[in-house]
Amino acid sequence: MKLIYFSENSVKKNNMSVIEIKNLKKHFGAVKAVDGISLSIEKGEIFGFLGPNGAGKTTTIRTMMDFIRPTAGEIKIVGLDAKENSVELKEKIGYLSDSARFYDHWNVKKHFDFQQSLRGKSKNLNDLIKLFGLTSRQNFSNLSSGNKRKLSIILALMNNPEVLILDEPTSSLDPILQNAFHNYLENFAASGGTVFMSSHNLSEVEKICDRVGIIKDGKMVATERISEMKLMKMYSVNFHAEKVDEKIFADKNVEIINNIGGMISLKVKGDINPTIQKLAKIKVRDLEITHASLEDIFLEFYS
Repeated sequence: MKLIYFSENSVKKNNMSVIEIKNLKKHFGAVKAVDGISLSIEKGEIFGFLGPNGAGKTTTIRTMMDFIRPTAGEIKIVGLDAKENSVELKEKIGYLSDSARFYDHWNVKKHFDFQQSLRGKSKNLNDLIKLFGLTSRQNFSNLSSGNKRKLSIILALMNNPEVLILDEPTSSLDPILQNAFHNYLENFAASGGTVFMSSHNLSEVEKICDRVGIIKDGKMVATERISEMKLMKMYSVNFHAEKVDEKIFADKNVEIINNIGGMISLKVKGDINPTIQKLAKIKVRDLEITHASLEDIFLEFYS
């Protein structure tokens, strides 16, 4: 099966910014849902946007799509202003909402036909239908939650967009389809497409994203490459010793997780060498060092 991921004039990633967000603010009265965030996302990049409910993720996405207008700031996508060029941008963006809301009395085919009447005949629709296994001709209101999500995904992908903006894309999908979707996104990005995705699935973000941004209370608290975050932030150290005084490891960058039955677990941020030097002075029977996961790092920002 050959899937078309991008338009005929696609190019490989070349460090060109496709999404530029500068000092974006969206206030609802006294509530500062988004409060001055800035992001730059390159061509060919898969960018993960993380934060708990209420952090400002969906509000940011809705301003990017011009569904709501920002209080202040600027958003440009493929060089076009998200507000001034809203109609033109809709033809270049594949958008996936966090909740599917379509015409209850229309079946799957009618939704596809309607989109093609607006945006032209899709070159990859049949392949997408086969990939996701969506064959139902039931009305939308009678579809399962999984099939509703499949329909939403196909509608976002079917007209070869330059940019994908996805809000919780794999909710309701089984693991096999999640993996198929991840493969599609990776091929899409490799062919020159750009992906901006919000997700609560940290393992998903860690698996496929190039960079991640973490938003907290409407503000960006981190924007890093996945590989650098895993190496930079935390280590987990486990070892066995006959008897160890916790005071030996007193340091602002060391947290003692437990000290039970001759086993001490430590969480170490930053440089691990000072802790290794302390361990060298103790009779150690076993030592295990593990890198922090993206979940560890995310929770650290929210603790």
